Amino acid sequence: MKLKVYKGTVLMTENTIIDLPTAVCTFFMDTHDPRTPAVAVASGPYIYVYKNLRPYFKFTLPPLDVNPVEQDLWNQAKEDKIDVQVLKEMLESLRADGSEGTLTVRSLRFLMLDPEDMPTFANLHKHSPLKRQTVITCMTTLKKSHSEEDAISCLVIGTESRDIYILDPEAFTVLTKMVLPSVPVFLDVTGLYDVEFRVVVSCRNGNIYSLKKGSKAPKYSIELSSQPVGLQRMGKNVVVGCMDQTLQCYTTKGKRLWVLTLPANVMTMELMDYKTRGFKAIMVALDNCEVHVYNEKYLVNTIKTEDIVTGMKFGRFGREDGALVMTTKGGGLIVKILKRNSVFEEKDSRPGPPAAQNQKLNIPKKTKLFVDQTMRERENAVTMHRMFQRDLYRLRLDAARSYVKALETSMTPMSADPLEPLKLSATVNGIGPSFQLTVNLQNTSSATPSINLLITFQYDEKLYQLQRSSIKVPLLVPGLNYAFQTLVECISDKAIADTIKVFVLRKGKSMPIITGNINMPVSEAQVVV
Repeated sequence: MKLKVYKGTVLMTENTIIDLPTAVCTFFMDTHDPRTPAVAVASGPYIYVYKNLRPYFKFTLPPLDVNPVEQDLWNQAKEDKIDVQVLKEMLESLRADGSEGTLTVRSLRFLMLDPEDMPTFANLHKHSPLKRQTVITCMTTLKKSHSEEDAISCLVIGTESRDIYILDPEAFTVLTKMVLPSVPVFLDVTGLYDVEFRVVVSCRNGNIYSLKKGSKAPKYSIELSSQPVGLQRMGKNVVVGCMDQTLQCYTTKGKRLWVLTLPANVMTMELMDYKTRGFKAIMVALDNCEVHVYNEKYLVNTIKTEDIVTGMKFGRFGREDGALVMTTKGGGLIVKILKRNSVFEEKDSRPGPPAAQNQKLNIPKKTKLFVDQTMRERENAVTMHRMFQRDLYRLRLDAARSYVKALETSMTPMSADPLEPLKLSATVNGIGPSFQLTVNLQNTSSATPSINLLITFQYDEKLYQLQRSSIKVPLLVPGLNYAFQTLVECISDKAIADTIKVFVLRKGKSMPIITGNINMPVSEAQVVV
């Protein structure tokens, strides 16, 4: 692994990196002249800082607390109070209890060895102090006190231990630490550290979290339909590319604005900020050797490449403000320069109504009936408000009663039991008399799989006939969506439809975990040719 520096397209220098790098960024760490940025390379638990293209400083992440049980086991092994077999069994029990993420690298490597190699490994390392170190997953920069391009910036890093660290650029000390519910994979930071800033993080659990200055935990959460593969912030909105070939836009408070379906899988994303003309867009690299440029939800340009693009960076390159540097899957380097007279036209590629439909209509003048109705509301405002409040309270009471009843009888499509975190949805395809019923089941927990589940159906046997009235569910991995299909045959010649109930049960229990009601469509008459 090497860090290569190019001037134009000519290789200037290269530095060897010990471990696989996970992030690279440039930042200004002082106010000395000439103003030359430093390069930060994240690799494992270290950040290597290069200044003037030479190694300058190495920052190490603060160590984590070691599991006291694990520490005690290695201390006993050091004093020869337990043998290697007991040490292996105790460490495996710790890992089985869900503490695998808190074990040190030494213990994990010890458990991966063959039984005949374990004594040698234990005798070699048991006298060394036990340390638990995390690794860096993503990194970006945050302006410290000024917003100029050459202002001093802080490093913002995300770690495998679900933490966000903000580092001081001069002393390389931890200024702020934030805790996330999952491991961060993409970061986007706006604002100034000394004034106000916001950190938008997409995590490995498929959610996006937003953190502000002074907050130790995220305030808002956005649940995505699939795992994120790219995250960019444009203005006050967050644009994220997902593994289900979609490009989605959300506000920072979690409201979804629009969704685009892409023709191929997303490889990487980059923000196109052309300050010379005040133009901003999102660049999306796809695995069909294309780079799409979107202005909000409109496709404005498509760039064809010879290979799949895996990395992009838009900005100043030499004397050009609008340069795009791309790296490809085969190890190639592509540099493209934006034409100064280029024009980006907004073209909505989605099918739908014409743009003229969004024009405002001429509102007619107020009629006498409208004026009389307004006068009546003014005269009886108190009475109408009381009636509205009474009906509103009744509606809330009925809704609360129905909600409690649904929870008690497990009639909701999402499980309210924290021990059984499941989500159910179903779709019906076909016009009849044969329908295809698809049941989608998802385990919404963070790390606990679901086992011993069964899907059954309740229906009117005079109207329908199911190919599979009972479906065995395999082990459900958290976060993945599982689809189960069966054929439904309408055996009645009457043009009527009914509801089919779907139950998700645990073997050995009669009370369903979750229940779904499927309103079947009216079956078309069978045509005999």
